[in-house]
Amino acid sequence: MSLTVIAKRAIAKTDLKVDELGFGCAPLGNLYHAVSDAQAAQTLAAAWDMGLRYFDTAPHYGQGLSERRTGDALRALKGRDYILSTKVGRLLKPLGYRQERHGFVSPMPFDFEYDYSYDGIMRSYEDSIMRLGLDRIDILYIHDIGRLTHGDKDTEYFKTAMEGGYKALDELRSQGLVKAIGLGVNETEVCEAALDYGDWDCFLLAGRYTLLEQEALRTLLPKCEQHNTSVIVGGPYNSGILASGVNTSHTPMYNYSPAPKRIIDKVSRIESVCADYGVTLAAAALQFPLAHPSVASVIPGLGSEQHIEKTLEFFNENIPRAFWQSLKSNHLIDESAPLPFERTEAG
Repeated sequence: MSLTVIAKRAIAKTDLKVDELGFGCAPLGNLYHAVSDAQAAQTLAAAWDMGLRYFDTAPHYGQGLSERRTGDALRALKGRDYILSTKVGRLLKPLGYRQERHGFVSPMPFDFEYDYSYDGIMRSYEDSIMRLGLDRIDILYIHDIGRLTHGDKDTEYFKTAMEGGYKALDELRSQGLVKAIGLGVNETEVCEAALDYGDWDCFLLAGRYTLLEQEALRTLLPKCEQHNTSVIVGGPYNSGILASGVNTSHTPMYNYSPAPKRIIDKVSRIESVCADYGVTLAAAALQFPLAHPSVASVIPGLGSEQHIEKTLEFFNENIPRAFWQSLKSNHLIDESAPLPFERTEAG
């Protein structure tokens, strides 16, 4: 496939512009199954050749493996026009080799410990620079802060992150070592709370503003608009169910677990509307979040050249306005949700 020109959108309050379609690098950390170094390099080279320029990784993805592979690919480009984000809040510690750890079948002999303190965030940033082998990180997110990850420890971790971790990020930004700071999380509540503590450029929000879920329209997205904070949508397929659908021999996955009946039933109804209009479910899932004015990019995880090609097809699929209107009239998406054709018509 030849190079595709992907439109860019600005990260509010910065001079950064990111691709509307980004490259999520979690699969390159051997998420769920092993990927060879050669396969990872081929995938990243294909992504570049096809026009992708925004890459998101994290120390957690394969316990350092994704960062190493991403850095190896981008280093060869010698600082050319890419945007790179990674995350802080987990420090990697030697812990021997295991076949699988936290869903990653990684050959890296590390595990992590959480550290959201000032010193921990600074060390995490420096460690990432070394693993990547690059001289810059554009966007730095505090990773997986929130009650879904930490349960009863969330209050303690959140306090540390807002008092110490934010100070570190703000210093890195003011020194020009990163251009934008934010949170990389799976829940809206912690983003809303964080907006009361600091000046955030963007949030990487996974799975919470999708074709299946729009609760973020109630409070988070309006608050982001008020604070001029951009949103990057991760997990646009809600862990897979919006890519595979429910009419499949495989168990539909939602939030990293087998989908409950209520979710299966809703996706089945969305699939029915897709069939009526000849729309691919995954295409609708990929394009829907970008209609919101606060959303700058959508970044699905991409693990192979074929996956990238298919994703670009979904991203560019022509979806009729009647399809989106039908979803609303059937109460399958929130009545206040902006629709893709509305943004296009607004220019």
